[in-house]
Parts: sequence; structure tokens; C-alpha cells
Amino acid sequence: MPAVRRDGRRHNHGMTTDDPASRDFRTLLHSLRVWDGIPLPAFDTAAAPAAPLPLFRTWLREAAEAGQVEPHVMTLATADADGRPSTRVLTLHDADDDGWHFGTHSTSRKGRELAARPDAALGFYWPAQARQVRIEGTVLTGTPEAATADLHARSTGALAAALTGRMSEVLGSQAELAQASETSWARAEADPTLTAPTWTLYSLVAREVEFFQGDARRQHVRLRYRREGDGWVRDLLWP
Repeated sequence: MPAVRRDGRRHNHGMTTDDPASRDFRTLLHSLRVWDGIPLPAFDTAAAPAAPLPLFRTWLREAAEAGQVEPHVMTLATADADGRPSTRVLTLHDADDDGWHFGTHSTSRKGRELAARPDAALGFYWPAQARQVRIEGTVLTGTPEAATADLHARSTGALAAALTGRMSEVLGSQAELAQASETSWARAEADPTLTAPTWTLYSLVAREVEFFQGDARRQHVRLRYRREGDGWVRDLLWP
């Protein structure tokens, strides 16, 4: 018997619908290929560095050199106070000994969730080389000075977007956004030193970092770094 969902509707767990649209969609999914026709690099885990940061920097650079579009783009996963998760895609601003850095408004959904529950995860996927990096850790909030420096180091468009603000709030219409955006662009171009009070720089301090190298025969290589005290422990994982 189909299970009853929280909203009262029934859900057929494990049962596939057979309408034409569903069949066509499944056919499309099954026709898609992963890493088709691209040379996959080797991953010598014995030569991996003692800490994950140098390897991460190397892999991101190699992804860019391999033609990966926007290799600095990542998925950020957070959860609210009740543990309900959410994800979104944003850009990495830096990665150094203090963590993996990104910026957003403290009043946005992710900003509010990080305030309530500062644990988060990052995910990078570089299909040009069949590589993934997964990072888990605690997110720290930077100083207002760091947020201002981060904002001013970026483009005029980034400053204009930050000045527009109101991220994650309900939008009345696209016209409302267009008007607010035009105003913010004019302000950013007139005074590049402006600040956005809620713009915040965050850093994820990793406690676990996993590197995944895809293999054509599905003998994928997974190397996990786990924080122990002041150092890292490395483990190979089954794919």
C-alpha cells in the first residue's frame, strides 16, 4: 500500500509511474553519459600531501587548466535550527590556513541558518577531470573589516548586488528588482568604497575533506582527510 506523506497525499515508494512523460524522462536520464570520451587523470594517493589544502589548490588549478568552466563554483549545504537542510551554489573567495572563504548577507537564508547552526558542507565537482571534493566543518564569521575588504576586492557588479541586499526575501515583481538594481549599480559606480552592512565573510574550518577521482571502470579513488588534534589522518574509502 502506498505510504501517506505528511501532506496527506500518497507516495508510491519504489514504484515507477508509467505515463509517457515519465518514460521519456527516464529514457533521457539513461541515455546520458558520465565522463564520456575524456582522459581521466590518475590519483596517486601515496604522493598526496599531509594536509588537504595544498591538494585542493592543485586540483582547482588543474581543473581550470583542463577547461573546467567556473571551477571556483561550489555547493554550500546548511541546515536550520530544526535540522532541515538546504543547498545553493556560490563562489569560493579564498582557501587558506584559516579555511574555505565565501561571502553572503547575514540576513539571507544561509546566513540565518549559519547563525543558528554553524556546521556546513561544501561540494566541488569538476567533470572535466571526473573529480569531486567534499568538505565538512564549522563555519566562523569574519570581522566587518574582512567583509568590506572582500567586497571591495570584487567587481562593481558584486558591490551593486550587495548594496541591493534583501537576499532571500519575497520579491514583489521583476520590475521592483530592476529598479533596485539600477539604483545600486549607480551607487557602486559613483562610490566604489561603499559598504553593505549585512555583507559578511564566512570561513569554513574543515574537520573532514574528501577527494574523489573518477575511474572509467568505476574503480573510483577516494581519499579522506580527518582532523585529529593539530594534524590530519588519511583514509582510503571504498567507492
